[in-house]
Amino acid sequence: MKRVVITGAGTINSLGHSVPDTLEAMREGRCGISELEFRDVDRLAIKIGGQVRGFEAEGRFNRQQMSLYDRFTQFTLTAAKEAIEQSGIEFHGELAARSGVVLGTAGGGVSTWDDNYRSVYEDGKNRVHPFVVPKLMNNAAASHVSIEYNLKGPSFTVSTACASSNHAMAQAFQMVRSGAAPAMITGGSESMLCFGGIKAWEGLRVMSKDACRPFSANRNGMVQGEGAGIFVFEEYEHARARGAEILCEVAGFAMSSDAADIVMPSKQGAARAMAGALADAKLNASDVCYINAHGTGTAANDKTECAAVAGVFGPHADDLMISSTKSMHGHLIGGTGAVELLACIMALRDGVIAPTIGYEEPDPECALDVVPNEAREAKVNVALSNAFAFGGLNAVLALKRI
Repeated sequence: MKRVVITGAGTINSLGHSVPDTLEAMREGRCGISELEFRDVDRLAIKIGGQVRGFEAEGRFNRQQMSLYDRFTQFTLTAAKEAIEQSGIEFHGELAARSGVVLGTAGGGVSTWDDNYRSVYEDGKNRVHPFVVPKLMNNAAASHVSIEYNLKGPSFTVSTACASSNHAMAQAFQMVRSGAAPAMITGGSESMLCFGGIKAWEGLRVMSKDACRPFSANRNGMVQGEGAGIFVFEEYEHARARGAEILCEVAGFAMSSDAADIVMPSKQGAARAMAGALADAKLNASDVCYINAHGTGTAANDKTECAAVAGVFGPHADDLMISSTKSMHGHLIGGTGAVELLACIMALRDGVIAPTIGYEEPDPECALDVVPNEAREAKVNVALSNAFAFGGLNAVLALKRI
């Protein structure tokens, strides 16, 4: 099997419009969650989120592109441009023919759905724009990245709720590792911060009205965010041959299904995914220094994840650093694992552990080192990135410093 490395990273989210800006915000423990601003927000019970501010799509895309690009696609293309430029990879000939795109999203073109439902039901219009379907479909972002960068290999979208990005990146990893593709563009994006998007989530009664406080005893729910994280996964020898800078190595992954409940998480399912990722990467539990937790800030998720970590790592769990950056950028649902992977890269490359902000009260059911409120410096050789989704779908990536 071939070794797989990351040679480019790009993002846009509530913490920043680029990777450097996002990592700086994570180091500072800055919060990107604020009052939401969009039509009819006053009709919502939930009025906060990790909304991307200052993003002017009209300055980035022409009129024809705007008619085809939902906000989640705009975020994807913005992040992909940064990742591919950092990587320096150029897709021509055989490389273009065999390389592709695997992206994750849960909602796809939610803003387009919302706008056009309004147009038909509220405004009474009988026609919608002819590009509504290609604009809202979940594979739109993957298709547009493929078109923009001449990627003619395997290209598709994975939709597994909150684990979508990790599942997508796992598929990209497997393709490169197997030799099916020399390079893949991968990650995920989401933009559910509109009236219809938030109103639907309100019905679940898992959203906080004031803040995201993962692992804190007084946590009271998750907070949604939006944005994208995109990466270039590349075969190690191919990257070396062209002199690419390597950010880290993707060492292994595992997926599991709880097969238990559509919304309540399972300790056993999460544990099997973490243990499987270690086995796939041929790592011991004691090799892991940092875990970027799923850490949504809900009562059930956080205590279940901590119990799963304790079960997999045993006594070593007390030596692990575990943090949830959702406390800063919110829960990007299908795009969240991709943005969170940046925190793992920062830990491996820079020796900086992003904090869990908003932590106020210890919870005996979350009695691990959650790196409360302030970033920490530490040498990290191995990190895990957890994603556990509604539907009981779990996906964990293992990464190594190189």
